[in-house]
Amino acid sequence: MHSTVQGHVVMQLVVSNELSFRIVVDLEYDPADPYAVRCIFHLPGDTPVAWVFARELLLDGISSATGEGDVQIHPVGGELSDVCIRLYAPEGDALLRASAPPLIAFLARTDQLVPMGEEITGAELDAQLANILSRGCENAG
Repeated sequence: MHSTVQGHVVMQLVVSNELSFRIVVDLEYDPADPYAVRCIFHLPGDTPVAWVFARELLLDGISSATGEGDVQIHPVGGELSDVCIRLYAPEGDALLRASAPPLIAFLARTDQLVPMGEEITGAELDAQLANILSRGCENAG
């Protein structure tokens, strides 16, 4: 049995310097995919949009600019104040701004479930378990 970590964060979808919208974002972490965080953005009047990116990218982006591809994250304001997340897609890009403390709390909960740097995939776990069981059978004979 494995559990997941879930959280809800209110972010600002920044349209321009003068206009932004509050949106709810569901955060999900599943140890079956230990390197990834899933973000589901609930846009007003539209179907939710899901993005999956590296947990480490989110962690690093809280304290320094990170990301070179479709997801770029960087801190803004004072120390651990806010975080900007820029998402690039063929249909366009989006800029979101979130308070850092709820993201930090979510990441701390993921770290309790699977410590950063100790991720192991299901296939690796299955191989290790098979190895342990085969040694146990050899010793029992």
